[in-house]
Amino acid sequence: MDVLFGSTDLKLLGPGGATTAVSALAGKEVVALYFSAHWCPPCRSFTPKLAAAYKTIAAAKPFEIVFISSDKDETQFAAYHQEMPWLALPFAERDLKKKLSKQFKVSGIPALILLDAKTGQVLSKDGRSVIMGDTAGEQFPWAPKSLDDLLGEVLINGAGAEVNRATTLAGKHLALYFSAHWCPPCKRFTPELAKTYQAMKARRQDFELVFVSGDRNEAAFTSYFKEMPWLALPYDEERYQALSSHFEVEGIPTLVVLSPEGTVITTKGRAAAAADFEGHDFPWPKKPVSSLEEASGELNETPSLIILCEQCSVSEKTAIAEALTAPAQEALIAGAADGAEQHLVFATANEQGSIADQVRKLCKLDASTATVSMVLLDIPDEGAFYVWEPPADGATTAITEDSVRQFTAAYKNKTLVRHQLG
Repeated sequence: MDVLFGSTDLKLLGPGGATTAVSALAGKEVVALYFSAHWCPPCRSFTPKLAAAYKTIAAAKPFEIVFISSDKDETQFAAYHQEMPWLALPFAERDLKKKLSKQFKVSGIPALILLDAKTGQVLSKDGRSVIMGDTAGEQFPWAPKSLDDLLGEVLINGAGAEVNRATTLAGKHLALYFSAHWCPPCKRFTPELAKTYQAMKARRQDFELVFVSGDRNEAAFTSYFKEMPWLALPYDEERYQALSSHFEVEGIPTLVVLSPEGTVITTKGRAAAAADFEGHDFPWPKKPVSSLEEASGELNETPSLIILCEQCSVSEKTAIAEALTAPAQEALIAGAADGAEQHLVFATANEQGSIADQVRKLCKLDASTATVSMVLLDIPDEGAFYVWEPPADGATTAITEDSVRQFTAAYKNKTLVRHQLG
């Protein structure tokens, strides 16, 4: 079980007491990590439903759940675990809990991550929907479908007619637009995206945009689709849920961009389109260094090094960008090697704005007392942040490649002073 937990000696708590993870999970095909807490009302509501499904599924299938607690103390943890018929990671394993939360980008609870017990491969990060949609375990072990299967064979054009998906999208970049008529941010973003789409279509034909509807009924889908100049998948609630799970869509509107071969280029197309409203940089590949606005969607999920340089001169901003380029490129390559977009996001705030102001406020940085600040937000680590301190000798206060490398190295070595976001 070291594939899942990094140790063969780890003990898990069960109804019969503590036992090694190796013994407790021996022979299991699927293990679900259940991130939950006694103080969380949605968790308290979901846990009995999950327990009922678990008893049915585990009685017939090699399936297990491990509770990963976000409780505030061991007493709460112990009381809450008594309501559960499955295993639990001991409350004292706080470092492992943090590691698992970061590894699977758990930004809210309850969360249920389904894993292949032998390989550790993620089967679904939306285990709540998977289990609640199959409480008898008839589709166990819930092997993920291919993208081709999820997309289906047909699309709908603006006239309401069906067209062949494979033929229509052959050789094209595909942007999947997860949206819904009932969603106010979607209603605001759709007209802006339509302008971007039309501006791009005037210059190029090697892409297509397809609406994936999260509407509550087909009538709402049909009405909303009439506002869009692109194609759509036929209305299908189950397919919407499956595609949302496949691309880990946590909120809408979301724009996912794929290469002609089906490889994900970015799941942050919404921010990219908003920053590049005529689509000149499409398909918006991940930049080593982004603007803070472009990176805003990643701050909650990925540790982020941010240079706040709103009041700097043009030459100073250029020097900062050059200082970040090599470390950021290396982080991008390292992330790609591990199958991640990036382990550490690099961003600059070159202009004053609401996001930069909010970062300064959260990190207690006064714009009037410093023209440039370097901070590292680690929101996945329960809201941690770190502030770069210029050398004590006062030799330079400039951001250089060396200072960036020293700052990130100290973060990785856990030698920086940890601060807590409010």
